[in-house]
Amino acid sequence: MNTAVTPNRAPNVPQIRLYQNWLRDQRGLTFDTYNDLWHWSVSELDAFWQSIWDYFEMQSPTPHTAVLANNVMPGAKWFPGAKTNYAHQVLRHVQPAHAAGFPAVISLNEKGLRREMGWPELRRQVAAMALHLQAQGVQPGDRVAAYLPNIPEAMVAFLATVSIGGVWSICAPDMGTNAVLDRFKQIEPKVLIAVDGVTYGGRDFDRMTVVQELKDALPSVQHVIIHDNLGTVDIAQCDVAASVPMSVVTARDDDQVQAFEPMWLPFDHPLWIVYSSGTTGLPKPIVHGHGGTVIVALANKILHNDVGCSYHPNNFGERFHWYSSTGWVMWNAQVAGLLNGVTCVIYDGNPGGSKESPDWGILWRMASEEKVTFFGAGAAFFANCQKAGVDLSRCGDLSLIRALGTTGSPLSPETQSWGTEEFKKIGTDIWWCNISGGTDFAGAFVGGHRELPQEPGVMQCRMLGAAVESWNEAGEPVKGEVGELVCTQPIPSMPLFFWGDKDNARYLSSYFEMYPAGHGRKPGGGDGPASMGGVWRHGDWLRIGSGDSETKGEGEGCVIFGRSDATINRHGLRMGTSELYSAVEALPEVMDSMVVDLEYLGKESYMPLFVVLRPGTTLDDALKTKLNNAIKVALSPRFIPNEIFQVAEIPRTLSGKKQELPIKKLMLGQPLEKVVNKDAMANPGCLDWYVELAKQHLAKA
Repeated sequence: MNTAVTPNRAPNVPQIRLYQNWLRDQRGLTFDTYNDLWHWSVSELDAFWQSIWDYFEMQSPTPHTAVLANNVMPGAKWFPGAKTNYAHQVLRHVQPAHAAGFPAVISLNEKGLRREMGWPELRRQVAAMALHLQAQGVQPGDRVAAYLPNIPEAMVAFLATVSIGGVWSICAPDMGTNAVLDRFKQIEPKVLIAVDGVTYGGRDFDRMTVVQELKDALPSVQHVIIHDNLGTVDIAQCDVAASVPMSVVTARDDDQVQAFEPMWLPFDHPLWIVYSSGTTGLPKPIVHGHGGTVIVALANKILHNDVGCSYHPNNFGERFHWYSSTGWVMWNAQVAGLLNGVTCVIYDGNPGGSKESPDWGILWRMASEEKVTFFGAGAAFFANCQKAGVDLSRCGDLSLIRALGTTGSPLSPETQSWGTEEFKKIGTDIWWCNISGGTDFAGAFVGGHRELPQEPGVMQCRMLGAAVESWNEAGEPVKGEVGELVCTQPIPSMPLFFWGDKDNARYLSSYFEMYPAGHGRKPGGGDGPASMGGVWRHGDWLRIGSGDSETKGEGEGCVIFGRSDATINRHGLRMGTSELYSAVEALPEVMDSMVVDLEYLGKESYMPLFVVLRPGTTLDDALKTKLNNAIKVALSPRFIPNEIFQVAEIPRTLSGKKQELPIKKLMLGQPLEKVVNKDAMANPGCLDWYVELAKQHLAKA
């Protein structure tokens, strides 16, 4: 099979069905249900991942001697002997995509600037920058750090870096100097690629002072490339030493550029370094490999997200959009659309407009104008659209959108139902592809399946190749009840290591401390090989088995109940915070909420609820009663909060996650600087209120 640019080869046939047909024809394998297919994929790892390699026609100039040479976590050895390159997998689509008339990237920003980059131009710019980096002495394994927004130049710089074996790492320009240095100092980059400034929420923000601070604090940096994004900087007069304009770098077009090819690298050559949220301590610099990232992205993006086909007669191809900043791993997921030759539609700016003119219809209008077929965003985006009363029928023609993707936090049933009804108004039976995974392994554990039943708030299945289970406190797999999300078998995209992590100490403590070596076993029991190492504990609460999808035997729906370190444990009953949020945020008066459960040794717990209310709404006794009743009905009287506070904002990370654990630690008496990194927050200004509340609470405790 050639996955490049074949949108109408099998109209309306889901990609996962085409894969199963291929398994039948090429391997003689048939499966009655998705559960049967999933069990095969996690118990016969060699056969499954070899089938993915073959199905997507992955290329290597040298053969691999095994699929999984060492079944152990961490330390699994995948496809030894094979060579690959992420950029090679992308650029192999240049000719067929160009011949079909499909652009590579369509970009828009707040100022209305629209740019379209064709595949040949993408290849030329990547080659030009790759040759420039080589001329600056970048060798395989050297780190190239970027401080860039979600623009085509970031994609070009990434592909250029990895095409020559450099190791890529990016931070978003909305991050402050200290947050960026916490990340880049750990990896000692040789080259810094930065932006002069950004536009967000209707305002321009100069970033040249930050760029200078980064250069001064990173002695390893020998060369700086600056993209003139705002058009306000004279690069020739730039104070940052050893800097050149990106426009000059990418303008090159000569015989060397035309002849350039990405170098072949070992399957496990480092690709990029991504980071944990960094709410406490130094962020974890997580290293993923070329081959593992590519093969998992192809399986997830195409088979589960169904990205790669067009179902429309005008044959403009798949147009894939997933809103993200460069500080979130979903930027990496957006770039992965290029791996199978689809058009990536990206937006740089605030999806909610500005404070003066809030507007949650911006991305929807963009999707209409650019003929987006797959529309993804964080769950919070869809919830904000619902709360703002967005009428999708007034946002242009959205009939080409066939799938909505969501991740980042649990999507409430109410928000999913709202979106489904909005699309029904415009005559579309929309499919929600809800996924949950993580930066940690650049993939998803649970997600979508276009042929399985949908249930609001429920993810349709466990991903192929992901041996995911829910374990109770005794370390036993359970169904139909909430437990720890674990993965009992390795996945090719799991981290190679953490950069600078001596003896894998941080890696082991992050994922394998709860279930160290000796817990490995074959998923579902029975005969067959088991992982010889530990069991990956992800840190989420998961329930497997829910609703119609389970009773019909077609799949086992999954529900994520939030982080397992942000759990409410009231009077012996444990509950994920997301269940309480679903109840509270279903009320029209509530825009956002957060709860923390303060546990004391020998004392009763204290659980405050914080709510952001719709403008003009006041937290009076009647509304407090309404909130308490909603919690009582949806959960249990045990989860009625001790106090309810109206707040201006809920503290969130740059990727939009509620900062429950830092606020919990703050209210238990830990100093602010020990529990939260302000530079890694989206709204650090709101913390003063919580600090004052913590002081008052501790004085009474």
